[in-house]
Amino acid sequence: MDRVPPSLTPQLDVDVPDEGLSIGDAAATVGLSVQTLRYYEREGLLLDPAPRRSNGHRRFHRNDLDWLAGLVMLRETGMPIAQVRDVAALSRTPGTERERLAAFEEHRETVVAQLKRTREHLAALDTKIAAYRAYVAREEETIHDE
Repeated sequence: MDRVPPSLTPQLDVDVPDEGLSIGDAAATVGLSVQTLRYYEREGLLLDPAPRRSNGHRRFHRNDLDWLAGLVMLRETGMPIAQVRDVAALSRTPGTERERLAAFEEHRETVVAQLKRTREHLAALDTKIAAYRAYVAREEETIHDE
């Protein structure tokens, strides 16, 4: 049984050779810099350590890329590194699905609150923009009337 079933991670539409991708290609595939991918590895965010060739170069396979795509999504939602680390640790342990669910539900509440605040900010910006458009239109009318 997979620790993280494929249906629970984003599935990238990319061909991955049997030998895997280099760190540069893996990073580019998921939209990270090589430095960020190395940082994620140091911080314990990867599901498994990337296997290395005899020359020490990391190789990333399909499951690694799908996991990384999930990390990118979580970070883009604003999930802190510490919480991503907790989810990764839970994901390495079979039988922790309820704890993972709780972590995602908690983060969802945070995202919903941020979305509400962002909508409020957008409404305030729209109000300011409308006021300035009206002001500029009045100024232009005044100039044309003179």
